[in-house]
Amino acid sequence: MSQLLVPYYEHPTVRPSEWAAIVAAAPRLYGVILNPASGPGEAPDQAFAEVAAQLRAADVRLLGYTDTDYGRRPHAAVVEDLTRYHDWYGTDGAFLDQVASDRAEFSHYRRIATAAWATGCDTLVLNHGTTPHPSYARIADVLITFEGPWTRYRHLTPHPWHGTTGTHLGHLVYGVPRDADFEAEARARGASVHCAVPGMGDHPWGTLPHTLEPVS
Repeated sequence: MSQLLVPYYEHPTVRPSEWAAIVAAAPRLYGVILNPASGPGEAPDQAFAEVAAQLRAADVRLLGYTDTDYGRRPHAAVVEDLTRYHDWYGTDGAFLDQVASDRAEFSHYRRIATAAWATGCDTLVLNHGTTPHPSYARIADVLITFEGPWTRYRHLTPHPWHGTTGTHLGHLVYGVPRDADFEAEARARGASVHCAVPGMGDHPWGTLPHTLEPVS
């Protein structure tokens, strides 16, 4: 299975060479997260539509970014985002951000998952940022159990996972130095899907993994 999940939150007209590098890396990718406007926005973006078409032609999973605000965002608003992504960009998956981790919110996310599947979502990635209750593995293909800086990730110890064995665990790490063997580090911590970028600060996902950086 390809392991690299790419959240690249830059506009294609501003960073065309970086998007070209992502398309060129298609065989190595688990998927690419589309995020035109902290969500799909209010209208289709032609530049993102063109990139999405190139990625689909390269047989790359397209995941639409949607913030769920830890269960506080209304069900209808989340589903509207997913529908727009599918209709405007042909996404075949969803990346749900800021997902709650407790058992109490699971029914809310199960409803979202059911609606996502109805819109043609074949891949559902839930970004908890921590290890969630095992029930979430019943609806997700990937559970993101860590998102944060390399300085904290280096000290992360493997956490036993007692959920469904068919669900992959993922880690998203920023501020990663070029000489780090991140794939080995992720594998040692139980993650089969991952992304490591050098960026820091408020917008780390505006940088690409070192292995995808375009040639100058």
